[in-house]
Amino acid sequence: MAARRSGESAPRSISGPQAPLVWKFGGTSVGDQERVRAVAERMVAAQRSGRGVVAVLSAMGKSTDALVAQAAAISSNPPLRELDALLSVGEQISCALTAMAIASLGGHAVSLTGGQAGIRTDATHGSARMLGIDPSRIRAALDEGAIVLVTGFQGESANGDTTTLGRGGSDASAVAVAAALGVRECEIFTDVAAVHTADPRVVPDARRLTTIRPQEMLELAEAGAGVLQPRSVELAMAHGVDIHLRSSFGTEEGTWIRGGAGDFEVAGTASVAGVAHRRDEHLYTVDAPLTAVAAALAGRGLALGTVVPGASTAVTVPGADPAAVAAALDAAGITVRDREDLGSVGVVSLGLARAPEVLASTLDVLAAAGITPRLVTTTPSRVGVLVAADRVDDAVRALHAALVGGESAGAGRTAA
Repeated sequence: MAARRSGESAPRSISGPQAPLVWKFGGTSVGDQERVRAVAERMVAAQRSGRGVVAVLSAMGKSTDALVAQAAAISSNPPLRELDALLSVGEQISCALTAMAIASLGGHAVSLTGGQAGIRTDATHGSARMLGIDPSRIRAALDEGAIVLVTGFQGESANGDTTTLGRGGSDASAVAVAAALGVRECEIFTDVAAVHTADPRVVPDARRLTTIRPQEMLELAEAGAGVLQPRSVELAMAHGVDIHLRSSFGTEEGTWIRGGAGDFEVAGTASVAGVAHRRDEHLYTVDAPLTAVAAALAGRGLALGTVVPGASTAVTVPGADPAAVAAALDAAGITVRDREDLGSVGVVSLGLARAPEVLASTLDVLAAAGITPRLVTTTPSRVGVLVAADRVDDAVRALHAALVGGESAGAGRTAA
């Protein structure tokens, strides 16, 4: 994504007390009126301390899911343009209510839709990609002393239509706004206190990380860690933005996602950064040329994952809504059979290419736990395994215990 439009000067990189704060608040952070007011109080306090504030907000709580359900009740295959128009409302409600809360505290805020904030995207409804940001209106509002509230998860296409950026798209919105403003840091407030080496709801002694390298975070996010949208990490890497992920319900430090290229080499045996998972990973079987399948998915902004050729081709589309996959293939006249009894586990290690023992150990651990891999894939930084959905948690716990270790092994360490 270009952080500016053609003809604009490059954003000046700024940090320290003169830079505006760029924050993002997730849905649970603004989940009800009490939490909206708490977020408003945090913003007003920051502004009164002398800092400009730009905040990207998600929709309140589970309101996006409620809107999706309403659409499904009306139509089994709603037009994607109209679905975007519907889903974009959630973030607008969050921003408008927060602006009202700020006003009630004696502050001044202006709420901006993605389009009003200058976020330009392609025309792929449901999973649009940002093409650039013109931050002039954000800067003008800051200069006027306003707290600027930007609707996350959305932008505007060249023809003026509202588009949405896919699940977790508010993370990408916030990082992109920081990059466009030339700000080197973006704080993402959510309902988790930090990044852990595994989901602490599955592995209670998972280690809390004070720092993790962007490449490791990207791999964990791609493997299913829900704390950050992968695209947000890609944007941060491309534009030199450090991400601070922290809880919106306290003031303690969370996890910094940062590190230069020179930090990525690890001497000796590779270190496993963490284990991520998805309890619901679909394996699709199609009777069509792979080129047609890839083109149909790409037309809806969906990307193929693993491909298993055969008389019938089996494919994965990691992280995608199965309904979106089915709709994309159906629109292209491609019949698809969906296997729904699988989940996935990913073991992340940047040094995997020079440490084949990580793959061997992964398979040994699963075998010892009586878990049969249904499909195994490797990349230079990740081992991915499809397993029975009802064994995903068991696989995560076994792999984490063997390859990463628990809290007692080094709580709060920096990922190596």
